[in-house]
Amino acid sequence: HAVVRNALFCLETAADEKENHVYTKALMAYAFALAGKEDKRKALLVSLEKEAVKKDGTVHWQRPGKEPEVDLPYYRYRAPSAEVEMTAYVLLAHLTTQPAPSQEELSFASLIAKWIGGQQNPNGGFSSTQ
Repeated sequence: HAVVRNALFCLETAADEKENHVYTKALMAYAFALAGKEDKRKALLVSLEKEAVKKDGTVHWQRPGKEPEVDLPYYRYRAPSAEVEMTAYVLLAHLTTQPAPSQEELSFASLIAKWIGGQQNPNGGFSSTQ
């Protein structure tokens, strides 16, 4: 369809920009995964991996310039909803590929899923996200 083709062209042009925000990259990686644009998906995931926060056997993404989290006794830090959301989009981009994700991608995806699971509130939900 012409509208979808034009939208993908717009996204491909934007993906080639040097200074894309990490949230934008996460959304585009998932959009390209859904569209079957494997080369663009992989390029964005490589770029995103360079910006990943790898800590305590987990992987996630956060906004640039964010205040560092504070470790306090009896307090478990939970990330802002935007960071949970963009990390979830990266996870979806890793898992949405044809053929099925490689073992390496699944291993990396499990580290992302572990972080997302740690963001759940006591009721099993998350802070307000899409």
